[in-house]
Amino acid sequence: MKKNLMSSILRNQRGAVAVIVGISIFMLVGFGALAVDIGHLHVARNELQNAADAGALAGARVLYNDDGTAVNTGANQEAYDAATANKSEGTAVEVNWSGGNDGDVQRGHWSFGLAGLERGFYPNASTTPVDLWNVSTADLDANLNFINAVRVVTRRTTQGTPVASFFARIFGHENFELSAEAVGYIGFAGTLMPGDVDQPIAICSDTLLNDSGEYTCNIGRMINSGVDAETNETGGWTSFDQTDDPCSGGTNSVEIKSLVCSDGNPEELMLGEPMETTGGEVQVAFDALRACWDSETGTTQLWPLTLPVIDCGDENNVGTCEEIVGAVELNIVWITGGGEDPLYKDAPTQMDEWSNSDPDGVARWNDFVTYFNLVNADGTPAPYAKKSIYFLPDCTPHEPKGVSGGENFGILAKIPVLVQ
Repeated sequence: MKKNLMSSILRNQRGAVAVIVGISIFMLVGFGALAVDIGHLHVARNELQNAADAGALAGARVLYNDDGTAVNTGANQEAYDAATANKSEGTAVEVNWSGGNDGDVQRGHWSFGLAGLERGFYPNASTTPVDLWNVSTADLDANLNFINAVRVVTRRTTQGTPVASFFARIFGHENFELSAEAVGYIGFAGTLMPGDVDQPIAICSDTLLNDSGEYTCNIGRMINSGVDAETNETGGWTSFDQTDDPCSGGTNSVEIKSLVCSDGNPEELMLGEPMETTGGEVQVAFDALRACWDSETGTTQLWPLTLPVIDCGDENNVGTCEEIVGAVELNIVWITGGGEDPLYKDAPTQMDEWSNSDPDGVARWNDFVTYFNLVNADGTPAPYAKKSIYFLPDCTPHEPKGVSGGENFGILAKIPVLVQ
């Protein structure tokens, strides 16, 4: 009797173990299927994301024409071609776009949510560029008509080329649908490529902005070697050096002079990184610049220059190294000589469309300052001072330059970045 009871118990236990083993095997197969298919889906989705990224960047790179004067409707086609040139598991990705600005490829506005708009992409088929001057970065961020981005969606759907399952089909999942999205953004010139900058001069950001933070191009400034911070700290000299420790001692006259009227910055200038600068007098560089100005313009034409913009701090004091925050194109309107000229004999008589032949040099200078609206950092009319460079920010579309990321000083970037 006891033996029969034990045999019955053992048979029951063996039956229970068999059930448990069966369930465990089923679960292990399920988890194995899940692991394999999740890994497979992850690879497929990465390939879709790479295709979307490539398309968004390709479209954004040609979002504007070469001089920034018009939005390029062909950007959608460039984005589509770049995206569909990529494959997912050996098959071209799906992009539902057949033309125009609808579907999976769209031009539009990207907002960082700085003022009024929620962060995100807003489709807009406009082909008219907006002005970048006399407006703040925040205002542009909230302006839906500022076309600055291309969005691309890539897919693998059941109507096209879905992602096939391996083990999951045991549970009824034959395939999966996947999609990926990317937004390529063209912002303002930030990191600058070799040769993007024309002369070894850096401009303080505050001298280009008004009290509302707007890039202002109807007010000129002066750079000189005086001691009055109210009049001279609007910029300084630079060697473009960002290597090693640029803050260890600033630049020197030999370096700066060698870069005047050369091929511009020899190396890439990194946004947000310090650069060797000096706010003091550099006589040899000044003399070389004035000679170059004379050679380039005959001292009668505006001299357009692309220069780096630096953060000079609240007091606009140019030290031995300053951080790059963008780039600006401005016009040199006059460069005074190095000697004393109490009678203003060398005051200009002609510059571009302005002319004044009054024998009174003071009268000529006052008229010149009024015409070009040249003022000190404190807003007073710019004085006639020796060793001074007078400049006026430019308010015309410029050739895009550098990598997106800088602040708005009137120049769009040439190279886009991904923001989504």
